[in-house]
Amino acid sequence: MIKFNIRGENIEVTDSIRSYVEEKISKLEKYFTENQELTAYVNLKVYAEKTSKVEVTIPAKNITLRAEDTSQELYGSVDLVQEKLERQIRKYKTKVQMKRNHIATGKVFETFVDLAPEEEIEESNIEIVRTKNIDLKPMDAEEAVLQMDLIDHDFFIFTDGETGATSIVYRREDGNIGLIETN
Repeated sequence: MIKFNIRGENIEVTDSIRSYVEEKISKLEKYFTENQELTAYVNLKVYAEKTSKVEVTIPAKNITLRAEDTSQELYGSVDLVQEKLERQIRKYKTKVQMKRNHIATGKVFETFVDLAPEEEIEESNIEIVRTKNIDLKPMDAEEAVLQMDLIDHDFFIFTDGETGATSIVYRREDGNIGLIETN
């Protein structure tokens, strides 16, 4: 049911690595309905200081699952990523079941199979403590990065001057800049 797209950066993806990743991530199949065609995008990286990073992204019908881990042990990172993804699924499914039980929306939730009561996660209350209103000004990405640096934030939302779409620039953990564009 889950197809795999496994890439390696600074590492050769051997048969043993491939089979280990597929075995671990395939354990998530029990949470999905049988008619789902899923692809797990797995990126394995090894850095000069001998640390390994495992990133897994699984786009599904109603949710995109993503987890990553960096450690000295590649196989250990695969284990931790699988656990993080499983936690995300259980948390999301718990919310869906609670919503289905409390609100009659008529919407069919067919991405995941039902969780057993012991698999449900205690939901933490999310409280919004501050609200900001902003005016989105047309500019290019370079100007948005300058604005982000001026206000000393990790991200900046702006309207792309050429396309008119809302975009976001953000500072990545590695210090580089990322750009999220909307359609």
